Amino acid sequence: MLDERPDSTDEHGETIPGLDTLRDFAEGRPPIPHVLGVDPREAREWMRDARTNWTSLVIDSPTERMHVDGFRFGRPDDKGDEAAKADTDANRIWQENSMDADADLVHYGALSQRRAFVLVERGDDGRPVLTHETPRQVAVEHAQGSRRKLAAGLKMWRDDWTGQTRATLWTPDRVYDFTTKQETPVFSGRAAELRGWDAFALPNASEGERPNDLGMVPLVPFINRRNRRPSGFAEHEDVLSIQNRINLSLINLMAAMRYGAFRQRWAAGLEVGEDPVTGQPIQPFQLDIRRLWTTDDPEVRFGEFAATDLAPYVRTVESAVQDLAAISRTPPHYLIGAVVNVSGDALKAAETGLISKVRDRQRNFGESWEAVMRLAFRVLGDEAKATTYTAETVWRDPESRSIAELADAAVKKSTAGVPWRQRMEDMGYTPAEISRMEIDRASDAMNAQPAVDPTQPASLDAARATRDQRTVIGRSTSDPVAA
Repeated sequence: MLDERPDSTDEHGETIPGLDTLRDFAEGRPPIPHVLGVDPREAREWMRDARTNWTSLVIDSPTERMHVDGFRFGRPDDKGDEAAKADTDANRIWQENSMDADADLVHYGALSQRRAFVLVERGDDGRPVLTHETPRQVAVEHAQGSRRKLAAGLKMWRDDWTGQTRATLWTPDRVYDFTTKQETPVFSGRAAELRGWDAFALPNASEGERPNDLGMVPLVPFINRRNRRPSGFAEHEDVLSIQNRINLSLINLMAAMRYGAFRQRWAAGLEVGEDPVTGQPIQPFQLDIRRLWTTDDPEVRFGEFAATDLAPYVRTVESAVQDLAAISRTPPHYLIGAVVNVSGDALKAAETGLISKVRDRQRNFGESWEAVMRLAFRVLGDEAKATTYTAETVWRDPESRSIAELADAAVKKSTAGVPWRQRMEDMGYTPAEISRMEIDRASDAMNAQPAVDPTQPASLDAARATRDQRTVIGRSTSDPVAA
């Protein structure tokens, strides 16, 4: 649907892979390499067994470490109740749209297709509806001189129920709906330039055009690696040539295994007859492990060729995999799969590049998620939260840490004066879990208070309560769990 789906070239003559090419590599369908002397049909058959989808791992390894736990609104000087309520409202919007699962679709789409989009609309019940959109159906046009503010957005899709192609065009002021029966409608990738407007027909003036209540384009782009290309750069885009090199090496390896690894035999001085019908030479011997070649002619000599050494082919593949790991900053043990006598510190050091890459993507995507939540609050009519630019996306820690490490860090942070809620967040608990733990914590504190004995004077009960409280406090300062 987008005109950038086919491969194109830039001003330097370099090939820019289209969306179809990026998807094929991500899903393990790279092009068949050309091998001299091998029938393309045979190479295609070998490719089904030889190909190894390394590029999928390049995309999956950062995606699986990017998970949004929630959102934090307000500043330290804001009222605590209002900030907590904003966090709760944002968490409700997130959960009722099943974004714990769908957010991974957004992240994977942006990493594998250069960019992804989230559409924010008002549902039938007045609540915001968040949906993941792909660059195959959606394009946006930024305002002149801005890479954040959108001037227009367009979504075009095939309606499976009616067989029609539908399109919606958003501007900050108006929304336009179109339908067509054209089989393959296209648009140029710029939201303001539809090809073949005459192919679209408005149902009627009242339904085809309406005011935009939000006052802005309800699409939020998630652009991956915009520092490499403003329109986005796929996570595996700079290792496609290495994947092709690996595929070619594997095809050559299979050809050598089939034609050269088995010892081929030869015979000298052997008279070969011809078929009287076809005139073709008659093969006197068939190569079979169960057969022994013999002849009555004492002048005939037999021998065999040496088998082809497959080690250079294997080393070529391993070298290409190492290049892929270095360029994509994928930990080597993810690709090789062999970890022997390696310390935890060495594994952590090997994942340093991946962690840095994930944190960089989180900073970029975090801004987009905050824009999504502000749009959602705008749908609810909450202008205060819709204009809260101090909002922060709470990401799950991408590093792998043991429970012992987290607990030890929490004890040390308690000594340093870090608040309890922040310590729990650093330990990996979600905002919903922390809120539930706060309620349980308050309940435990109430149950821990000593009961009042009505037969004793009030002053004696108060003294005992004070003594018990001091004992508990004294114990809690030395008890890491209570701290």
